[in-house]
Amino acid sequence: MAVSTLSERTAPARVWSRLLLLGPAFVAAIAYVDPGNVAANLTAGASYGYLLVWVLVAANAMAVLVQYQSAKLGLATGMSLPEILGKRLGTRRRRAYWAQAEIVAGATDMAEVIGGAVALNLLFGLPLLAGGIIIGLASMALLSLQSNRSQKSFEVAILTLLGVIAVGFVSGLFVNPPDAGNALTGLVPRFEGTDTILLAASMLGATVMPHAIYLHSALARDRHGFSENPAVRTRLIRATRFDVAGALLLAGVVNIAMLLLAASSLRGVEGTDTIAGAHAAVTQALGPAIGVVFAIGLLASGLASTSVGCYAGATIMGGLLKVRIPLLTRRVITLIPALVILGAGIEPTLALVLSQVLLSFGIPFALIPLIRLTGKREVMGIHTDSTPLKIAGWTSATLIVGLNCVLIVLTALGVS
Repeated sequence: MAVSTLSERTAPARVWSRLLLLGPAFVAAIAYVDPGNVAANLTAGASYGYLLVWVLVAANAMAVLVQYQSAKLGLATGMSLPEILGKRLGTRRRRAYWAQAEIVAGATDMAEVIGGAVALNLLFGLPLLAGGIIIGLASMALLSLQSNRSQKSFEVAILTLLGVIAVGFVSGLFVNPPDAGNALTGLVPRFEGTDTILLAASMLGATVMPHAIYLHSALARDRHGFSENPAVRTRLIRATRFDVAGALLLAGVVNIAMLLLAASSLRGVEGTDTIAGAHAAVTQALGPAIGVVFAIGLLASGLASTSVGCYAGATIMGGLLKVRIPLLTRRVITLIPALVILGAGIEPTLALVLSQVLLSFGIPFALIPLIRLTGKREVMGIHTDSTPLKIAGWTSATLIVGLNCVLIVLTALGVS
């Protein structure tokens, strides 16, 4: 295995400065503010007010742990999660594992293209199919940064879009601030019937996504490389905690802002069960300017997240099948299912919701191996998870998988 340029000659101060703001975690964090999150969070706030704020807080806390462990795996081993699994699985199991991982990555990518197409429809009245094509072309331009081996430029572009997303979904709170007292009551864990359990599971499924778990290990490794010096690896892993915490804090603020915006401005308004309906309600309640900013945030969300999703799919294929195709070629191929759905006239918000259910099936396949591998000394060496971290990891995995099983079962039974 080649040793990266990040080695003993790199000063600790430089290592920290490269990690804190523009690190891999901000790319992975895009998965936490994608159109699926928009649909779930707006529905929760419009339907139940502040009731499920605690779900987002808990989900974000678990996401911090999961993404940290994924990044740590890449830095400690010099391999991505798919690469490690590819080495440990037999041929048939490896191909089967790749198939399920590729399906969930494709479902993610499809949802993001649909979200971006909806945003273009809201902003300019473009037909959804035309909007999907434009999002595909724009994501190709973004992915070309990565294809040209300029990961830092790709990270800067993604971070810029993340900033636009934050402004788009937080700005409405300044026009109509939420009630602080009611918002605080939302931190008390509770449900109000089966509907809220289903919605909470959907929110969690939209927050912790399999492709982000696979991808972050590769992002950290590709950005910072692998050093044979344990001291350098230790400094990187420690600094990564701040990178992950900062990125996921921003993503968490945006998610909570979506729910609070819906709770304060959309509660009880008809038609908010779709993104288009929510946008119309936001525009009517807060004014056209906020409606435009909201749609721009959705557009940035779709564009950034579909680029990251395509990148994740390439990482999965390269690690498990040892097959690498150009990112732009992959972009063309994975764009087709989304365009078929948009061209068929399927309601886009419904497609987003169903994609989140599909993603739920893939979470255990990514999360459980990650927790197992980071707890093995033969894999991680001196960077093996401590006992408290192992307990926290397995507790998070149990809660995430359990709630997503609830989502799958209730959806299959048609409970509403």
